[in-house]
Amino acid sequence: MAERSTAAVDVADNSGDEPLTAKADEATTDGTAEAQDSTGAKSQDKDDERHRSETALPSPDLHSGHKLARRYRLEECVTRLDGFSSWRAVDEKLRRAVGVHLLPADHPRARSVLAAARSAALLGDPRFVQVLDAVEEDDLVYVVHEWLPDATELTSLLASGPMDAHDAYQLVSQVSQAMAAAHREGLAHLRLTPGAVLRSSTGQYRIRGLAVNAALRGITSEGPQRADTEAIGALLYAALTRRWPYEADAYGLSGLPKGVGLIAPDQVRAGVHRGLSELSMRALANDGATASRQEKPCTTPDELAKAVAAMPRIRPPEPAFTAPPEYQRTTYQQGNYRRPAVGPGATTTAPVIPVPPPPLQSRTGKALKWAVSALLIAALGLGSWQLADTLLHHDKGSDDQQTTQTTGDDKPKAPAPVKIVEAREYAPDGFPQAPGEVAKTYDGKSSTFWRSKTYMDGPELAPYKKGVGIVYDLGSEKNVSNASIGLLYSGDHTTVSLYAVDGMSPSTPVDSLKPFATHSTNGVSAQLKAGTPAKARYVLVWLTAAPYASGDSYTKSGYKQAITDVTFSAAE
Repeated sequence: MAERSTAAVDVADNSGDEPLTAKADEATTDGTAEAQDSTGAKSQDKDDERHRSETALPSPDLHSGHKLARRYRLEECVTRLDGFSSWRAVDEKLRRAVGVHLLPADHPRARSVLAAARSAALLGDPRFVQVLDAVEEDDLVYVVHEWLPDATELTSLLASGPMDAHDAYQLVSQVSQAMAAAHREGLAHLRLTPGAVLRSSTGQYRIRGLAVNAALRGITSEGPQRADTEAIGALLYAALTRRWPYEADAYGLSGLPKGVGLIAPDQVRAGVHRGLSELSMRALANDGATASRQEKPCTTPDELAKAVAAMPRIRPPEPAFTAPPEYQRTTYQQGNYRRPAVGPGATTTAPVIPVPPPPLQSRTGKALKWAVSALLIAALGLGSWQLADTLLHHDKGSDDQQTTQTTGDDKPKAPAPVKIVEAREYAPDGFPQAPGEVAKTYDGKSSTFWRSKTYMDGPELAPYKKGVGIVYDLGSEKNVSNASIGLLYSGDHTTVSLYAVDGMSPSTPVDSLKPFATHSTNGVSAQLKAGTPAKARYVLVWLTAAPYASGDSYTKSGYKQAITDVTFSAAE
């Protein structure tokens, strides 16, 4: 390949179609290679494929409970195909679920799988499932990757029906931008299927199986950018119509009717957004999808991402409003006193409420009003006279004493520094930055620091990362009023917020909390002051924006930040 393969491994599946325009050399029972047709997907029988793979290239004979590197314990075999197997495993060192691909070291594709995995691990883009380890050991080659238990495959999302316009827009926007970033680094996917796209609980799409999954199957392509662009177009087509844009059924989706060719999504299903329909046809250019259109075909993910950005933004649908039930008055509120009964056939009308007479309109009432008014005037006059007499005869000594008390030293005390007892990195999405360097932020040395990872987009880290930060333990509850945050990188811009949380591992998400201090800066120091001191023992320092900084010996160029010193002050 002219370009190296991309990041993040997905769980291999044994069904579905090969990627568009990609050519895969698949092992057969007699050891010969069968070339994949580049113009569409080829449906295969699962039993025949499994039989062929087991007879041609046997997978490693491992079992649940087997440990790799005395660390990764295999739990469940997900796929056994073409000489390799995929497992759900547990990283006993970090106590988290991971995925593992296994194949013999003498497998004909073992070298390419290792190379693809190690190249993928260097990408570090959070929009892709990350490769955690790639090792050759004990006649085995294995690749360890993230396991996302809270994410849902696009295949499962489409099982309930096509997406609305806003969800489909988010899908093509996020996936095309991610793949454009990968291709800028020389990385391709070549097997971008509905099973390779995941949506997290926060609505962010993540891509798995960019390079390793293609290397496992021996898939190559002379035009990797064109292949990935067409695959994104097929995903958008499926999201809009819940149909696969070819005659063969694939990935749990029905294909198009035979003999009609490739028709636009808005001709397959009524109500499809016209702009998205045309966009999918521009991406599926190799099949003549744009022959009747005036728009230029999209041949790279970058062109497709720019075409999505040029579209008018599609807003989410308005939530359906349910009118509250009609208010029912109780018998007590309705009042049955002197209410005429409603007989059969009579119409119900609003009850007639008798209007009370104006108060105190009689002769006695008027006299009472005048008497009360006179008493009030007399009381006000007597009170005013007593007040004036008190002010005129006030003792001067009292004035001197009051002056002494007023001019005394009653200024509020300045906030006092607070000692930090412990700190821990806060990573609610399960992707920590540098947990082993947290203590360097309060060791009193400006030369040491805790560093975030490097991100391709910024300065705002959202939507790909809600934020990064550290929780500090102050030992006991303090009235925290000020904080000074020393930063390593300057530039536009860094945003820091302070939250009062309930522990070192907060149980409440940051989105549900309100910061008691926030500050944005272009310099290397952030001074935060709370409008009202916050009573807290645990304080979260949360960064939601980072400036662009050049690369160094540890990280590459991009949006990143590092914290050198953190100090808190509390009011007495």
